[in-house]
Amino acid sequence: MNIRIDIDITPDEMRKLMGLPDVEAFQRQLMDDIRERMNQGVEGYDPLKLFQPYLSSSLAGMEMIQKLMTAGLGGGAKKSAGD
Repeated sequence: MNIRIDIDITPDEMRKLMGLPDVEAFQRQLMDDIRERMNQGVEGYDPLKLFQPYLSSSLAGMEMIQKLMTAGLGGGAKKSAGD
């Protein structure tokens, strides 16, 4: 048996449905901060150094999400195999 469900919603509606926070203002502030730092150090700035504070925390968060999803999918697969 195949069941197919098509959901036609906007990304904002999906974010609210999943209970995720609205990070648009944070992203806008982050980009403004990055632009300001780039303008201050136009002479030979290092982009990697500029993004370092943001990447370390973002990567840690993404790794946590990946582990949670892997655990959830792994747990679901084990249940299905046992049925």
